[in-house]
Amino acid sequence: MSKYDVVIIGGGPAGLFAALELVTDKALRIILLEKGRDIDERSNIVSGLGGAGAFSDGKLTLSSKAGGHLAEYVGETAAEDLIRYVDKLWLDFGAPEKIYGMGEGVADIERRASLAGLRLVPLPVRHLGTERCPAVLRAIRDHLQKRIEIRVNTAAKQIIASEGKVIGVETAEGEVIESETVIVAPGREGSDWLLKQARALGLSLATNPVDVGVRVELPNAVLESLTSVLYEAKLEFLSKSFDDRIRTFCMCPQGTVVKETTGGDDPVITVNGQSFASHDSPNTNFALLVSTQFTEPFKEPIEYGKYIARLANILSGGVLVQRLGDLKKGRRSTPERIARGLVRPTLADATPGDLSFVVPYRHLTGLLEMLDAMDKLSPGVASEHTLLYGVEVKFYSSRPKLSSGFETELAGLFAIGDGAGISRGLIQASACGVVAAREILRKR
Repeated sequence: MSKYDVVIIGGGPAGLFAALELVTDKALRIILLEKGRDIDERSNIVSGLGGAGAFSDGKLTLSSKAGGHLAEYVGETAAEDLIRYVDKLWLDFGAPEKIYGMGEGVADIERRASLAGLRLVPLPVRHLGTERCPAVLRAIRDHLQKRIEIRVNTAAKQIIASEGKVIGVETAEGEVIESETVIVAPGREGSDWLLKQARALGLSLATNPVDVGVRVELPNAVLESLTSVLYEAKLEFLSKSFDDRIRTFCMCPQGTVVKETTGGDDPVITVNGQSFASHDSPNTNFALLVSTQFTEPFKEPIEYGKYIARLANILSGGVLVQRLGDLKKGRRSTPERIARGLVRPTLADATPGDLSFVVPYRHLTGLLEMLDAMDKLSPGVASEHTLLYGVEVKFYSSRPKLSSGFETELAGLFAIGDGAGISRGLIQASACGVVAAREILRKR
């Protein structure tokens, strides 16, 4: 049995940045547990040291208006200050200086989007690129290893509590690590585990929405007028038929479409995108997502999202791909129809099929409406040759009741990052870690 001042569960940005802030107190004994492999040994896209961000497109969105709920806890002014603070840390460890989404051209795109029935959310963005992300996170790891213990391939089994406060963590190997302060930052991959722990500990939970949709792939030229200025064009749309909120997400200029396995203990295969700083693909891809906030009595939005993803897995063995023209004509895409198209799929092993068998009618209607609106902003988006991959699902964990310092109702237990349902991206996850660490340091 070992004892530490702080145990951090999860080695993604939230956990790593909590550690970066905590090591400013040289007296603290800190251990970080990561169930996956080290960065240099990883094969899993969403699990391992560095978190899902290690092999992501690496976008640092420098605004509290996107990427999570940070401002709800600390206030908008404090959230913006935190974002500037963690941005500087990312820069110190190797993030690029260049910022997209500011300067000339933004106002004109915003005006044209409005005329097309869309709302542009202009945001400053740094782009690391899929190949640069691991290097930056590796530099953070190397810095931390001089001050804290990092254990990879070590899963936390359960959080141990007594008399209303946390007293330690039990690992999957049965080792008990004593600590009166535990930071839980399990990432989206660990959201199921955190939900089970929260229920076992009797913590109050709030249900988050689930986003279901497709990944769109088209020639670079179609969106170049947007991506050259914004890099990522964050567009929002309200469907005419159902008034659902639909948005673009994770735009990858000159990028590739990839598969990922997600969903924790009960995984499904979904689709995602990535782009490298070298920009070597002829295509651009982005997600188009419909947000659904369920109300009582339904309390399982994650299971709903998994059900839809599993339908696609059953029909295709993984990921479906369909030409937009085939979808509108009510017919499935075939390998021959894909081959005749003008857009070559960058995910070669996606199975041609029919997304109408997978995506609910309400969602599909809204997605098609938004593609038509985007076509008015950038002609060619709604081309019959545009490819749609399905499905893309974003799971947002149930949020435990938290203080402004991200402490749960159980004294000494903190929950942060994507896995706790607070953040939805690298920057806000990083900021969550800083907030929790500062609260811990304040209480010492």
